[in-house]
Amino acid sequence: MLDSKRVVFSGAGQSAVGRKLERSAIDLTLDASLEAIAHAGLSVSDIDGLCSYPGVRKDISPGFGPVALADVKNAMGLKLSWHSAGWEGPAQAGAIVNACAAVASGLCRHVLVFRTVTEASSVTADRKASVSGTGGDRISGPFQWMVPFRGYSAVNTVALYAQRHFHDFGTTRETLGEIAINNRRNAALNPKAVFTEALDMDDYLSARMISSPLCLFDCDVPVDASTAIIVSRAEAAKDVTSPVYLEAMGCALHGQDSWDNYSPNLTEMAAHDAACAMWSQTDLTPADVDLAQLYDGFSMLTLSWIEALGFCGRGEASDFLKGGSNIAREGRLPLNTNGGQLSGGRTHGFGYFYEAIMQLRGEAGERQLARRPRVAAVANGGGPLGSCFLLRTD
Repeated sequence: MLDSKRVVFSGAGQSAVGRKLERSAIDLTLDASLEAIAHAGLSVSDIDGLCSYPGVRKDISPGFGPVALADVKNAMGLKLSWHSAGWEGPAQAGAIVNACAAVASGLCRHVLVFRTVTEASSVTADRKASVSGTGGDRISGPFQWMVPFRGYSAVNTVALYAQRHFHDFGTTRETLGEIAINNRRNAALNPKAVFTEALDMDDYLSARMISSPLCLFDCDVPVDASTAIIVSRAEAAKDVTSPVYLEAMGCALHGQDSWDNYSPNLTEMAAHDAACAMWSQTDLTPADVDLAQLYDGFSMLTLSWIEALGFCGRGEASDFLKGGSNIAREGRLPLNTNGGQLSGGRTHGFGYFYEAIMQLRGEAGERQLARRPRVAAVANGGGPLGSCFLLRTD
């Protein structure tokens, strides 16, 4: 088993976040990377590991994977003992899983992990971010069986999970609305958030439907941004102020590696397997978690993570989310305190780590929670992709 006590999240950085920033992908990456290195109290020469998701991928979606490891290595003059980038794995945070394993095993001391997207500036009238079948490219992989039947995006599959959850447990659109409204309220405190204007339940319920029952406000917003995290071996980061430790992580995959047929009951995803694996590595329980940064590529995925991680029972999310008090900043489980991806912008999973680290270190500025958190849960992915982490300060 991975010795998580040897792993420290020593620094975090993030570039500007916005719609069509008119900055190159490598510029954004260097902004975030240099900020993260400085935040960790390190110099560029200390970095001996480099990791990213998914590497350069121009075949998936415009702006989805615009930066190669080689671009960053050469621009920063890094001398590497270990490096990795790839598409397959437990969602976007698979890169962070790999970095944690690398430092714990002694392959390197300090890993710069980055995720850069330029999805907002890369789209055109004919080619949309995260929508298959646009732009005239030949479709391969699982979407070749879905696009002919108008399954153009993951939103169509996640909507089926939502419909089944509604059917089995009495979940309603208002349940999902509480997540969107809470995220928008938190985004108002985040100077980098894309959407900050007030959102209430009437606004949510009257929004344009995208794939029933998911409306416009249930879907995250493409942006240009880069986020970087420094993962260090504990003994190499003794001088870090307010270190954030890895307590446990899970990335199990027990069901079928398929968006539309992961589990026979269609209300569980890889999140449930990953969560079980994570909790098996620690004596902490859901009651010990002080804040949660849970993937909200679609609001239904956040609901799934809430149940999977045991913050409420299976099928009980409707009661847990009712009224929004449990997930509010002053509530039992402050959720997505930077606005998440629904309002903050789709930094594709890494923004949750950035926010968790800043909150745990007491450096989140105006959005810092009044009660300083000590344990944070971070979760990434949906469908057959899932990984989750417990971070702690002591």
